[in-house]
Amino acid sequence: MSPRTITQLVVLVAALVVLSSAAYQVREVDQVIITQFGNPIGDPVTEPGLHFKVPFIQDANYFEKRFLEWDGSPNQVPTKDKRFIWVDTYARWRITDPLLFFQRLQNERGAQSRLDDILDGETRNSVARYDLIEIVRSSNRDPDDVLVESEEEAAILDQIEMGRQQIAAEILERAAGSTADLGIELLDLRLKRINYVEEVQQDVFARMIAERQRIAEEFRSEGEGEAARIGGERERDLRRIQSEAYRTAEELRGVADAEATAVYGNAYTRDADFYAFTKAMETYEQTMDPSTVFILGTDNELLRYLEQPQ
Repeated sequence: MSPRTITQLVVLVAALVVLSSAAYQVREVDQVIITQFGNPIGDPVTEPGLHFKVPFIQDANYFEKRFLEWDGSPNQVPTKDKRFIWVDTYARWRITDPLLFFQRLQNERGAQSRLDDILDGETRNSVARYDLIEIVRSSNRDPDDVLVESEEEAAILDQIEMGRQQIAAEILERAAGSTADLGIELLDLRLKRINYVEEVQQDVFARMIAERQRIAEEFRSEGEGEAARIGGERERDLRRIQSEAYRTAEELRGVADAEATAVYGNAYTRDADFYAFTKAMETYEQTMDPSTVFILGTDNELLRYLEQPQ
């Protein structure tokens, strides 16, 4: 390879290196700040396409146009009524002024750290201004839709003035005032989760368990009372049925005895001697057997048919 060819290749490679260092691409989701020796130069580049800068001297710093996420860490915060709770929040934000953003925060990591300070602080301040019921609930309860069985459950009917959503909006509004000079815009903030601290949780769960047990005991007591009432009614109905059955049986027995007496009377009226003889024979059959010994006088009425076989 000739020296001229080598020189041409070196020049071509150098040109490619210079060109690649001078050109930069801006996507639809990017906005770029050009810096020279660390200082921003010119206006932000927001138009998508291929752009150029001074090679090796200037650098392209890319920033997102899209919505970005901030997810805060749960913080232990006291409410106005001295209830310690864990509050977990999240927010959405975007870079509206990339030049100011670069000058104040440098990059997204710096922005996340600054948002931690602002949003956590405003969340703590707002939560401390309201009672727990205001932070937990978003609307008032309709008394007709709520079944209240204890004084603690009656607290759900207490009226709220702000509510969870309005408190979140208040935090967002206050925080937005602190981020206006950072080149970012806060779009939304939500209280993701609210929970009692561990010590308070145990007390709350114990009260809930005790309340459920009390309600269960009331149901058991009502059930036992109802069972006793049903048992009493069953015993009463059983005695009434037995009494009516006994009365009916006695009535039938009386009617049968009357009819039997009438039959006996008719038979006696027809032939008194035959009736007396028949009854005597029945008496002999029921009282006499080979193992029975009778000691009777000769004038005993029981033996008169034996003495007079005629």
